[in-house]
Amino acid sequence: MVVGHDPSWALEFRSVAGRLRHELGDVALRIDHIGSTAIAGLDAKPIVDIQISVRSFEPLDDFKIPIERAGFVHRADNTERTKRYFRERPGDRRTHIHVRRAGSFSEQFALLFREYLRAHPASAERYGTFKRELAARYARPHERALYVAAKVPFTWETIHRADDWAQATGWEPPASDG
Repeated sequence: MVVGHDPSWALEFRSVAGRLRHELGDVALRIDHIGSTAIAGLDAKPIVDIQISVRSFEPLDDFKIPIERAGFVHRADNTERTKRYFRERPGDRRTHIHVRRAGSFSEQFALLFREYLRAHPASAERYGTFKRELAARYARPHERALYVAAKVPFTWETIHRADDWAQATGWEPPASDG
């Protein structure tokens, strides 16, 4: 379900990021609010996405144990090799934690995508409209993968424009959000 932007998403991020920073200390090089809920005015699924940047995925327990202490469950079944994934405990507010290696393509991708949409409200608005259309088309719970797959062409088109913008402006990731 895609809904209108809710300013409380930023507050929720800050609350969770504070817990994560407390538990992780300097293991987390960055803690950032990513995804659609991180972009003011953008329609989104009401799931706060948080990216934690670490030096290395090994040893896993260096970040796994602190993230679990902060209230999240490691999803070892995640198939993406460029991140380690955590979710909220059953009954808690939907939150996705994406742990990525600092400086990796996947870490930079999420930050550049977010920053481009923040700097280009018309693109963010198009993205929100597109996501609402897809959510209506793929409304059944078992169609989530179809919704995600259908966003891929828009995402790559946007990241190409974002890369041009980054090259033209000398963009670098801003300071960490948390």
